[in-house]
Amino acid sequence: GAKKVIPSANRAMVGIVAGGGRIDKPVLKAGRAYFKYKAKRNCWPKVRGVAMNPVEHPHGGGNHQHIGKASTVKRGTSAGRKVGLIAARRTGRIRGGKKDNTKGDD
Repeated sequence: GAKKVIPSANRAMVGIVAGGGRIDKPVLKAGRAYFKYKAKRNCWPKVRGVAMNPVEHPHGGGNHQHIGKASTVKRGTSAGRKVGLIAARRTGRIRGGKKDNTKGDD
């Protein structure tokens, strides 16, 4: 490697961070994902609301998996109903792109 002259008053750690590139390796199996999240916190597996029964989630129920009503809810809605887009300022597809103002400078 290259030699570097550093003032003696400076303070630094030299080297590379341990465990770098750990998330690059694919998990591949549900069992490995299970033990990974078992050591961290209870956030796996994530079950979608539309896959649940209506008593378990506001998006649950129906003869096929669909939300069945608008996914936007008011901010003042009761607890337990606030799922989806909470107090959304706007919904739908965002139309148009960003304008490029650099062309006007000559």
